[in-house]
Amino acid sequence: MALTVGVIGAGQLARMMIPAAVNLGIELKVFAEADGMSAALAAVSVGDYRDLATVLAFAKTVDVITFDHEHVPQEILRELVREGITVHPGPDALLYAQDKLLMREKLAELGLPVPDWARIDDVAGLAEFLSNHGGRAVVKTARGGYDGKGVRVVSHEHDVDDWFQALAEDGNGGALLVEELVHFSRELAQVVARRPSGEIAVWPVVETVQRDGVCAEVIAPAPHSMGRLADVATDIAVAVAEGIGVTGVLAVELFQTTDERLLINELAMRPHNSGHWSIDGSTTSQFEQHLRAVLDLPLGATGARDPWTVMVNIFGGPVSGSLGDRYEAGLAQHPLVKMHNYGKASRPGRKVGHVTASGDDLDEVAYQARATAQIFQQ
Repeated sequence: MALTVGVIGAGQLARMMIPAAVNLGIELKVFAEADGMSAALAAVSVGDYRDLATVLAFAKTVDVITFDHEHVPQEILRELVREGITVHPGPDALLYAQDKLLMREKLAELGLPVPDWARIDDVAGLAEFLSNHGGRAVVKTARGGYDGKGVRVVSHEHDVDDWFQALAEDGNGGALLVEELVHFSRELAQVVARRPSGEIAVWPVVETVQRDGVCAEVIAPAPHSMGRLADVATDIAVAVAEGIGVTGVLAVELFQTTDERLLINELAMRPHNSGHWSIDGSTTSQFEQHLRAVLDLPLGATGARDPWTVMVNIFGGPVSGSLGDRYEAGLAQHPLVKMHNYGKASRPGRKVGHVTASGDDLDEVAYQARATAQIFQQ
């Protein structure tokens, strides 16, 4: 009888677990929020992930529960555990991916490098932080933000009055996270995987290129990252995985500062955009590794197959020509490129797929990936 993994959430991350599950002989079941989502090929249940009875009924049909996103409420996660259901990553770890304030507190407790930060719940608190940090800062909502949402660069204490008002109206005593505006030379990501028995596997550190707060490109490995930088990035990510008790794939987003420090920006306890390159560029993809890890199976090798791999996201936009025409124009002209279509309706700014290209020449690899992505998002 095959092992069965249940994934809560049916976005592109769950979709990209399907080929890995097929290759491993694992049965994959997906709990979708609605019909027709990206991972509909494996969806066996549709419902509200905030409804305990519905989630519990789904969870009892699988060997382990894992996630496409981090939004399942803590009370449901903990009830699953009380019912004897295996959940990876568990609620004690996911807590820090769900709440940025708790994450910052935990990372500080572990002695890991983070930007200077504070918890604020009123205009006076923001004004004081701005005064102490050169008049500019970054404010984040504690919960729910992703891909640039819930993040603002501010230079005046009234720049997030609407967020303070929302907190007051909510009545739950919430707060915002304010951080120093970090002067960085580039952004990096270190992706690792950890299984419950403690084995950890580490991919090469990558450079991520953000546009409008959203990851647009990933270069693997990050140029000029061999030696100390790679060692420090690995040490940080392993310390997070072990200190928080993460099981499965963990992505640690990092700032490389202008004075050559690495600071933790964000955490994701699931496969992550910065690891998509590994499908075509690594011995073991992050999606296969995640399934291995949550089932506590031996982890695969994480070395790069080629000197360089570049992944470029495809964003929705005005459709130009048929899909077949775009495949002809994109893939025929750029044979190094591998295409990953998420099966999503196109709309401006939405990630609808990605392409990767690998080879010996970084400039050529990057050109092929970027040119193909441009054709598909027109």
